[in-house]
Amino acid sequence: MNIQKSFDDEKAGVLYVVPTPIGNLEDITYRALKILESVSLIAAEDTRNTKKLLNHFELTTPLISYHEHNKVAREEQLLEKIKRGESIAIVSDAGMPTISDPGVEIVQAVIEENQNVVVLPGANAALCGLIGSGLPTDEFYFYGFLPRKKKDKASELDRLKRLKATLLFYESPYRIKDTLKIIHEQLGNRNIAIARELTKRFEEFVRGTVEELIEWAESQEMRGEFVLVVEGSTLAAEEEADNLWWESLSVVAHVNHYIEEKGFSSKDAIKQVAVDRNIPKRDVYQMYHIG
Repeated sequence: MNIQKSFDDEKAGVLYVVPTPIGNLEDITYRALKILESVSLIAAEDTRNTKKLLNHFELTTPLISYHEHNKVAREEQLLEKIKRGESIAIVSDAGMPTISDPGVEIVQAVIEENQNVVVLPGANAALCGLIGSGLPTDEFYFYGFLPRKKKDKASELDRLKRLKATLLFYESPYRIKDTLKIIHEQLGNRNIAIARELTKRFEEFVRGTVEELIEWAESQEMRGEFVLVVEGSTLAAEEEADNLWWESLSVVAHVNHYIEEKGFSSKDAIKQVAVDRNIPKRDVYQMYHIG
């Protein structure tokens, strides 16, 4: 059990999680600037990128890199400083650290050492995209970046298709067209919105059905990072799921359906069949591979 009183001990070290603008520098908060100026060190995903931000606001706080490839080596170094009473800020290139960006491991490590983690509010692309999409916001599921390989992407979307929550994804301009097509294959022609260049001069929302956005995308030169906001499962989809479409299939045919029609690996297909039929995975494995 861990109870944190964030501001009771002013002498204690703190890890500040500081969101930075996702495009418009005016979105930085006064508090964020104050923290970035006052800490002894800023751990940045890319020091070159963060240096531009600091220079714009005339801040001279020392920088150290903290990214996917050196986070293990940096963790002990940063922890020791915090345990000595120093305060450190962690930032990513844009938006909220730890949300599809580095930072989760150092936050966990600081908490395990009973040191304080203070999170500042600020810019986040997923929430901006969700709110601007016009789709329901009362329940949503943030996924981040889908797998790059088509069969893995299809497998993940199939796993999510029964969720009633609005689905949030990030995607690159190089894969957005293919991702839209796979969304159509796995989720059907749902309502969807694409948000790109959020907070920037050329911010754009494209709202419609998946089929409409596939047609739109074919004529576009895709640039910038994308937020995809996809309507959750509708009642009709739930009723379809309840019909037990696989009931007339043997276990072997059921597994083969996922492999041949959905692109699943045999391992993932067996796992999904076990879920569908509410039986142990080992039983499905034995029936499929042994008979």
